[in-house]
Amino acid sequence: MVIESKIETHWHDFFELGFILSGSGTHIINGESFPLNRGMAFLLTTADIHEIVPNEGETIRLYNFIYDDSFIRPSLNEMLFEQASYYVHTFSSLKAAEIEMEFGRIWKETELWQLSSEMLVQGCFERILIELFREMGQVKPEETRSVSKIHPSIRKAVIYIQHHFRESITLQDVSSHVGFSMNYFSECFRKQTGMTFQVHLQEKRLQFAQALLCSTTLPITEICYAAGFNTIPNFEKAFKKRFGQPPRDYRKSKIE
Repeated sequence: MVIESKIETHWHDFFELGFILSGSGTHIINGESFPLNRGMAFLLTTADIHEIVPNEGETIRLYNFIYDDSFIRPSLNEMLFEQASYYVHTFSSLKAAEIEMEFGRIWKETELWQLSSEMLVQGCFERILIELFREMGQVKPEETRSVSKIHPSIRKAVIYIQHHFRESITLQDVSSHVGFSMNYFSECFRKQTGMTFQVHLQEKRLQFAQALLCSTTLPITEICYAAGFNTIPNFEKAFKKRFGQPPRDYRKSKIE
């Protein structure tokens, strides 16, 4: 993939793993800026928004791998996202060369798909994820430390919600995902997290909407639906209750 001009703030309905081969610029992820150079790897989920700004006169070349959360083994998925909601790290030159080789093997295999190609690609891909995890997995933010203390099934549910909150997921969907009955899951979730499933789900949607209001000029209607709300009135009511202002007024206050 080649980037020659600014890629505006956007988000995806899939997971994205990228690796910078050459070029320089700035990568803005969830409002935080990172210097973009060779060796930067980033793993983003459906909950993340990002923007890429090449430096003047620079062309950014990168490998870009998109997938859904069923592509990698569940234990690796949970290990990754118990630690952090997204990953970004610039590898040393030696390690960057190793990561580039793994991506090269993936690229070569996808050009001539054959018997066992899927397993080979998955193996290379998971090795890259593990290297990224090892580089970033030593320091846990407060939020992820608290998540790691809860019951494994509820932790699995929290991670699932983090990746699917923009969809029309229900209590039944998530309780089935972790193998609990709805009533038992609902009670366990409230006791383990300190809030109900619906409150937790709405908080994720509101956080996403808040980030879009602050970092984009998207219409309120588009933000409402992008964040997972079904109607404008419900979104505006929930947002005002959470942040003290309607979405439009909140955006204006952040610009002024």
